[in-house]
Parts: sequence; structure tokens; C-alpha cells
Amino acid sequence: MADGFSLFTDRSIVAMRVNGELRDLATEVTETDTVEPITVESTDGLNILRHSAAHVLAQAVQRINPETTLGIGPPITDGFYYDFDPKTPFTPEDLKAISSEMQKIVKQGQRFVRRVVTEDEARAELANEPYKLELIGLKGGSTGDDNESVEVGGAELTIYDNVDPKTGELCWKDLCRGPHVPNTRMLGNGWALMRSAGAYWRGSEKNPMLQRIYGTAWPTKDELRAYQTRLEEAAKRDHRKLGVELDLFSFPDEIGSGLAVFHPKGGIIRHEIENFMRSELLKNGYEVVNTPHITKGTLFETSQHLNWYKDGMFPAMHLDEVVDDDGHVVKQGQDYYLKPMNCPFHNLIFRSRARSYRELPLRLAEFGTVYRYEKSGTLSGLTRVRGLTQDDAHIYVTEEQVKDEIKRQLEFVFQTLRAYGLNDFYLELSTRDPEKSVGSDEQWEIATETLRQVGEESGLELVADPGGAAFYGPKISVQARDAIGRTWQLSTVQLDFNQPELFELEYTAADGTRKQPVMIHRALLGSVERFFAILLEHYAGAFPVWLAPLQVVGIPVAEQYGEYLDGIVARLREEGVRAEVDHSDDRMPKKIRTHTKEKVPFQLIAGEEDRAAGAVSFRFRDGTQMNGVPVDEAIQRIVGAIRSHEQVSTAWTE
Repeated sequence: MADGFSLFTDRSIVAMRVNGELRDLATEVTETDTVEPITVESTDGLNILRHSAAHVLAQAVQRINPETTLGIGPPITDGFYYDFDPKTPFTPEDLKAISSEMQKIVKQGQRFVRRVVTEDEARAELANEPYKLELIGLKGGSTGDDNESVEVGGAELTIYDNVDPKTGELCWKDLCRGPHVPNTRMLGNGWALMRSAGAYWRGSEKNPMLQRIYGTAWPTKDELRAYQTRLEEAAKRDHRKLGVELDLFSFPDEIGSGLAVFHPKGGIIRHEIENFMRSELLKNGYEVVNTPHITKGTLFETSQHLNWYKDGMFPAMHLDEVVDDDGHVVKQGQDYYLKPMNCPFHNLIFRSRARSYRELPLRLAEFGTVYRYEKSGTLSGLTRVRGLTQDDAHIYVTEEQVKDEIKRQLEFVFQTLRAYGLNDFYLELSTRDPEKSVGSDEQWEIATETLRQVGEESGLELVADPGGAAFYGPKISVQARDAIGRTWQLSTVQLDFNQPELFELEYTAADGTRKQPVMIHRALLGSVERFFAILLEHYAGAFPVWLAPLQVVGIPVAEQYGEYLDGIVARLREEGVRAEVDHSDDRMPKKIRTHTKEKVPFQLIAGEEDRAAGAVSFRFRDGTQMNGVPVDEAIQRIVGAIRSHEQVSTAWTE
């Protein structure tokens, strides 16, 4: 017998995988066990580090205020959180005190010690923790959507004791599945508390509102600082902030939460995004369709969305009921729903007439606005809304065409995203959740293996997402990194053997038999609103020339040169350029500052020397200039930058 400490002496190893299961280093193993080290830099290692930091946070909170009861404390992307039920909400001063207490616990080097308990023992030990008692009853059952599995996931209940390394005294304990780092000293200086916020217990508005403290944890202090620097840059790029500063969009209270209106400047950016997408769709063999925003509920019964997605839909509207003068119902009404998906509508278009194999692949595309009842606490600017426009496509193919069509779709995705200025991708393969899926095992295996082959053949990194598929089939998603290294899920390509069966879709094969098509769901931008936000943050508001709301502004050195610039702007407008002359009473330096702040790509400045030479001077976003450029050349350069989707922020090199 041996344990992880004797097997692995490298201090970067924080846990191990024993026969496929994550375990603490203190776990004893035998020669027949398969044992792998887990380094702190790995995904599993970071999650373990961050979950351990969450425990230290909870211990610090209860040291300061023992009456505070505990919720859950899982690791999350780049950090962790812990939910509490304190008597009063946490203040910034509270977080400072908690952070100081955490540092004491870290320096003490308390050991994390795992022990298995029965349900009765757990209830006795945690009798003063009502939220923990609720979780104990979930062992072996559903733990919902809010990370409760960090506590009770697995076949047995366990409690982790934090033990003083010198005296062996119990310092604190928590219900937890684990594993954890060996001791608190391993957190070092690579952690920090970030903020506090309200959060419903187990993510339900029907439950009490708790106080959530967010933190971050990294293997080293340098990595922590690098992350904090990225956060500062992300804050500058926050699309909600830029949306106000650049007058692009808003969320009026009079309309409702999660429902955006785009102002003229935002509207033209959105127009350009959609127009380019439409032109690319037509070039690539798509046919454009349009469907209503509302439908009878029977459509979603057929598609099974009412079985699998009802909680994400707005409530039904009961319409069309007819009542006679005596109040008797003479015609039953129907439930109508705002559509959360476009695919059932496209299935009806396919089914509207007989189809031949000669028509396949049939690619139906729509910018379809859908409505989803997102909880108010999950709404986040344009990235999580209740009304969104999907660049949706559904492709109907024969079984023999599946692989080639998926390859074609991925190539189309990469080509189009690059045209918007996104170039750094990897792929994610989302596979079946057996408890949340329809269709046969064979169908899922075929679909998943086909996507896996296409993903691997693309040459890009392919990352597994176990259980992340939609209920009707597996998917490949394109994950794109933005200018500051953040990852966004953008395009998705999903295989679906189920919907064609539910809608009884058929085509006539070459041999005259009737066959069922395979359906491919493809969303390239995801939603226009979210993609707008991603581009806005990627470019920090300084869009490529073709997307910029105002592409050129003329700034006369003095009033008498305004007419000269009017002539140049008129020629630019004839070329489709969005251009205007600033005829305001502001002095030239103020005009330059104003339009620089508004991130206009080209400022054309003209004075006597420029007018006399039939030229103009360029000023760019970064303050660089090109003087005395002939007007014809200036127009050619501007139009060329628009047509080539060029990002221009500094003076061109000759």
C-alpha cells in the first residue's frame, strides 16, 4: 500500500486520478490501481485549488461571524464562489476582513482531511446548517443546475475536516465531495476575493436570497496579477459600458428586462453584420426563408420542445376561444407560444411539398427572432437576453451526404468568422446526456462519431464536453478567442436524427423509395445580439472600417474649408461610404478629440494648403497623420479599406 505523497514528491502535484476518479493525495492505493498525477496547472488541478480556496473563504466567514450559515462553494471559470446566509449583506469592508482572516488560515497550513459519514452522522454534525441538511437528502438524486454536486455528488457522503498541522485540532469542517489540495498553504499568494452579490439558493427564485462571495485563485502570484490585468482590460471593453459611451443600444425599462433597442449607430453596425452574413449565405447555396414569431403549442409538442424546454419559454397565450351569448364555449381555444427556436418552422417548410434527393442538401436559412424566458438574474447586457435574433440554418441531407456537409459547414464558419476579424479557434464536441435525450443509442453513436471525425480532420484542437449536447443530438461548437484571450462559444453545428422522425420528413430517393433525411442545425453567429457584444468587446469599440457607424468625418481647419470637404464627402457617399463634415462651432482641436473618442476610423482635415493642392490630410485613431494625400487617392484608400474589411487604426505605411 502507498499514498499519493509517497508516489509523487513534486510540489506542483495537488491530487491524483485513481482508476479514473479524482482523489486526494492522502488516498491509499495498491499496485493494481491505475494512478495518474494531477498538476495544479491542469484544468482538474485548478478546479481543486479553487474549490479549496472556497472552503478557506467559508471558514474565514464563520470565524468572523459563527452565526452565518453555509450554502455551497464550487469552483467556476477562473475562480470560485461560496453562498452564505448572513444576517446582513456583506460590505466591501467585510470582504477586507474576510480576506485577512483567509490569509491567516492559508499561513497556518491546515490539512484537508476526508472522512466518510452516514446520512444520520452528517445530519447530526451539521444540525445547525439548514442548507447542508437539504443537500444531504439529495445524495444519489438530482442536484439541479447550481453546482450542488460539489457537496453530495458520488456514491457516499463525505465531510472534509480542516486540521491544525501542529496540534491535530479540528479547526473547521464542511460537507464536501472533494478532493482538495493537501493543505491550505498551497494556496500561497495566488488568490483574491473579487466581489459579493445576491444569489437565490439552488438558482431558484422560489428559494431564499443568499449572499455570494466571488474569488479567484491561481497557482502563483504572477498568474493572479496577469488575470487581474486581463480583468481591467475587460472592464474597459465591457460592451454595456461602450454601448452607452458610443450611443449604440439600450434596455429601456418601459420595454422590459433583456429586450434591447439598437440606436442608429448600433443599428448600422447590426445592419452590416447581417448584410454580410446574408450575402455569404447566398454565395454558399442557402435559401432564405422567414417564419412567424408565434405559433400554436401543438408545433412544440411535435418537436418535443414543450417536454424538454418549457421552462425556457414564455408562458402560453390562450387564444381563439369562442363563447356564445350565454357564456358557453362553442369553440375551444388554443395555446400559442412565442417561439424559442426556429427549427420546427423550417421542418414544416421542408414538409410543405414532396421532396426529391436531387434537392438535397437543402439549406434553409433565416435571421429569426426568438424569445426565451431567461431568469432576471442571468441577464447580462447583449450576451444574455430574452429577445434574440439567430442566424439560423437547417440543412437537410441524405445519410451519405452528412460528413461532407458538416465539413463544408465548418469551413464556411471559419471563413465567415475570419471576415469579421476573429481568427483564433478551437472546437468542442458536446456529447449525449443519457438522462436528457431522445433517440436510439445507435443514432447517437453514429452522429457523435461523425462529428468527432470531422473535428479531428479540421486540424484544430478538439475538446470534449461530456453530456453537453442538446436533447436531439450531439454538436460541434467553434470556440473563438478574442483580442484579450477570452474564449467565446460562437458557431454550432448539430446533427439531428430525431426531428426528421418526429415531423415525418421524407424525400424520394434515386431508387424511388421514400427515405428520411438527416437534419443539421447550424448557427454561425449564435445570435446577432451576442455576436454584436463580442465584436464590440473584441475591438474595444474601434470597429474595422466596414463596420464603423461613421467611417469618415471631415474636419475643416477653419469654417471656409467646410465647403471643400463637403465636396469630398459627397464623392465618398456616392461610393457608399458613411461620411459627414463636422460644421459645428467647436474649435478644430475639440472636434478632433470628440471624433477620436467616438472611434471614427478616418478624420479628413483640410486647410488652405490642402485645398490649393486638391488634397486632404488623414488623422487616424491613434493620433498618427498622413498629410497632403490627393483626393482621388484618399477616396481609393478609404473605399479599399471598407471592401477588404481592413482594420485601420494607424497611418498606412507607404
